[in-house]
Amino acid sequence: MARTDAPIPQIIQGYGGGMFRISDVVHSHSVIVLPTRTLPWSPARVSEIDEQSLRPLFDEAEQIDILLLGCGKRMRLTPTGLQEICRARAVVIEVMDTGAACRTYNLLAGEKRRVAAALLALT
Repeated sequence: MARTDAPIPQIIQGYGGGMFRISDVVHSHSVIVLPTRTLPWSPARVSEIDEQSLRPLFDEAEQIDILLLGCGKRMRLTPTGLQEICRARAVVIEVMDTGAACRTYNLLAGEKRRVAAALLALT
């Protein structure tokens, strides 16, 4: 078997009931999915999303072109100023419901795009 040092991309395998299954690991909370790892994320509602909550993602912004923001069961407007904060880091933010964000993440990651997702858990 050939050895590779390339990192294994994260794949979202399931979501719902307050959980996500990502690359065979179950997360029972909201998450930030980066190309090579998944992190716990504290917001439970769109109104709790701010620059500080997205700091782990912004710390890797040079590796990310697109941020998919999964807002829960329904798409919501982005919190005030979040578009500008992302633009200043050359990250395009796309806002959608969490299910659509999961599917879109997998599609873009499969195309080897530089994508990340910040996903609110569905409860």
